Amino acid sequence: MKEENSEVVKGTTCFSEHKKACAPCQNTQCKYWLDHRPEQNCTIIAASNGEMTLQDIGNIFSITRMRVCQIEKSVIKKIMQKMSNLSESLIY
Repeated sequence: MKEENSEVVKGTTCFSEHKKACAPCQNTQCKYWLDHRPEQNCTIIAASNGEMTLQDIGNIFSITRMRVCQIEKSVIKKIMQKMSNLSESLIY
């Protein structure tokens, strides 16, 4: 079994190093780590692999695609409110 180097290379991130090496992340304490298939157990790596359907995202988080849609709408609404508040504060 190959021994993994646990040192962080300066100027890089753990997810960029894991993606380059095509190696799953073993750091279960990381806020980006998911209990999912090894090639997608990092949310950053999973997101960088291109577009996903609501079903794909639901499968990763063990929720329905409808729940993913609800979360997406809620997040978009919050972003729009923040943008509106920001633009109002810039006007005055």
